[in-house]
Amino acid sequence: MFKKSVFAVSALVSSVGLAQSPDMKSKSAPSVPPAMEKPNTVGTVESHGSIKMAKVFFLEPKDGATVSKKFKMKFANEGGLKVLPAGDITPGTGHYHVIVDGGPVAEGVVVPTDEKNIHYGKGQTEAELTLKPGQHKLTLQFADGAHRSYGPILSQTITVTVK
Repeated sequence: MFKKSVFAVSALVSSVGLAQSPDMKSKSAPSVPPAMEKPNTVGTVESHGSIKMAKVFFLEPKDGATVSKKFKMKFANEGGLKVLPAGDITPGTGHYHVIVDGGPVAEGVVVPTDEKNIHYGKGQTEAELTLKPGQHKLTLQFADGAHRSYGPILSQTITVTVK
C-alpha cells in the first residue's frame, strides 16, 4: 500500500513538472475548453508529504466584469505555489503571465514575449493593463523561472468587457 501511494505521488508530481529527472519525458498538455469558468488545479507535494490542490486565478477583475480602458488586475494562487522573480527555477515556484485574447500555453513551452503575452517576471501579483474597448479574453498563466509554462492546469481564462 505504501509503495503504491509513493508511486502515485511521484507520478503526479512529475506529470506537472514540479520534480523531473533527465530521463522523464514531458507529456503534452491536454486540450482546454475555449472558456474556463473555474480555475484549474494541480497536485503539489508539501514537505510533509501531503497533497494539496494548487490553482492560479484572477482576484480582479472577475469573469464577466466591465472595466475601464485602464484597469487593475490582481493575481493569486492556492495550494503551495510560491511566486518568485524570473530566473529562479526551484520546483513549485514561478511567476505570472497574462495572455490577452489567447488561451493557455502548453506545458513546458516558453511563454512568448510580445504585446499579447505580458510577463510579470519580477514576481508581481498585481498590475495595470490598458486595452481597447470591446470584449477581451484574459488568460492568467503560471510559468517557471525560465518562462516555461506549467500548462493549462495552472491557468485561468476570463472574459472582460472594456468600455
